Amino acid sequence: MIALPNYFFADLPEATISPAMLREACLTLKRNRQQYLAQRSTEQIVRLLCEIAESWLQPDFSFRKLALTEGPMKTSFGRATIECGLDNFFRQFTRENLRALLVQEIGDWRRLDEFCVAAGEPRAAIATGTEFLIHIASSNIPNPTWTSLALGLLTRSAQFVKCGSGSAFLPRLFAHSIYEADRKLGACLEIAEWRGGNAALEEVLFTEADCVAATGSDETLGLIRAKLPARVRFLGYGHQVSFGFATHEVLHGSRGRKIVNGAADDVVAWNQLGCLSPHLFYIERGGEISPEHFAQMLAEELEQRESIEPRGEVPTEIAAGIASRRNIYEIRAAHSHETMLWQSKGSSAWTVVYEAEPRFAMSCLHRFVYVKAVASLKDALRGADSVQGSVSTVGLAADEAKVKDLAIELARWGATRICPIGQMQNPPLTWRHDGRPALGDLVTWTDLEL
Repeated sequence: MIALPNYFFADLPEATISPAMLREACLTLKRNRQQYLAQRSTEQIVRLLCEIAESWLQPDFSFRKLALTEGPMKTSFGRATIECGLDNFFRQFTRENLRALLVQEIGDWRRLDEFCVAAGEPRAAIATGTEFLIHIASSNIPNPTWTSLALGLLTRSAQFVKCGSGSAFLPRLFAHSIYEADRKLGACLEIAEWRGGNAALEEVLFTEADCVAATGSDETLGLIRAKLPARVRFLGYGHQVSFGFATHEVLHGSRGRKIVNGAADDVVAWNQLGCLSPHLFYIERGGEISPEHFAQMLAEELEQRESIEPRGEVPTEIAAGIASRRNIYEIRAAHSHETMLWQSKGSSAWTVVYEAEPRFAMSCLHRFVYVKAVASLKDALRGADSVQGSVSTVGLAADEAKVKDLAIELARWGATRICPIGQMQNPPLTWRHDGRPALGDLVTWTDLEL
């Protein structure tokens, strides 16, 4: 096992973090930001992020190798799942993509450096990041934390990432890669993990913060918000679900097979554990590939994926939960042709449940997915009424001529992201998380009237 240098709290899992230690760490981060980060140009930060991302894509990069060799033991993901996740994430960090993000969020990629005038505006404006940014990460999926770290560097903020217990491994590898590329910028970051509910540590962290960005359950976000001083900006990302929808016109031949493969991509990516992962796929009746056949094809594809991209081990209680859920559908399938079940033999690795009725069903995840038959998108949205307002992503497969009309219907219903099936867990860098500006929420504007 390769030992990482002890740069961050998370590198010393046995150490007990005291409130005094935490306060001193926060003050040090602020001093380091003023000395090493605040005066960096956007172009310098963009160049550094691109260089780090390019390193992560190289097979011999030390931190990538560590993620692939030790990651399966330290996370719930298999080696192939981690490898695919690394490639999909870091290949997006290009100069063009980062500039496009800045233009989308603040109108001009130079606006974090100087006053700029947008076309048609009678004033100039500059955007300034917060001095000290706190991230509270709850998910074992690293992408949100990696993205947050990158955005915080762009806004020139000192950053403290508090991970859930046992989930800091991949975030701290990214932080170490930043430290290795530029020690001074690495000194503006801290990664730590402890169990939630430590009031003494939270009081220190929240008192020092200028902005807190948190992911977690709606209850957790409410508790955090209540503890923050009034001056602290709060960005909360609560519980969200996602699903897919395919129209009957595209469910035929090779095109239908491609959609099935894409659905399997969405289920397998990060083992279906993110808010962008599908709980189910609504399949419109009337296609050459019926909803029942779609479910069967998806099951066959997941069986094949397990041989090349195995899910990995899960805790006993999760496996027991999957087995219990399977038992329910085995009984239903034995008594009704409107329920069907496909499952991996001898393990809980994957499960597909087909149901003829459209009511939304929450998956127990870990590659457990539903396929529901519907007459139309309206039928699907009526079935998903219970999660309206909490839907992050809808994966859509439809003829090009119908996509925009269907997307408008989904947008008015409340979906904040619509993408092709197969891309649900792979949003672009410019994605607006929960319909909000990713980088724009982190800055304060100053107008210069001309």
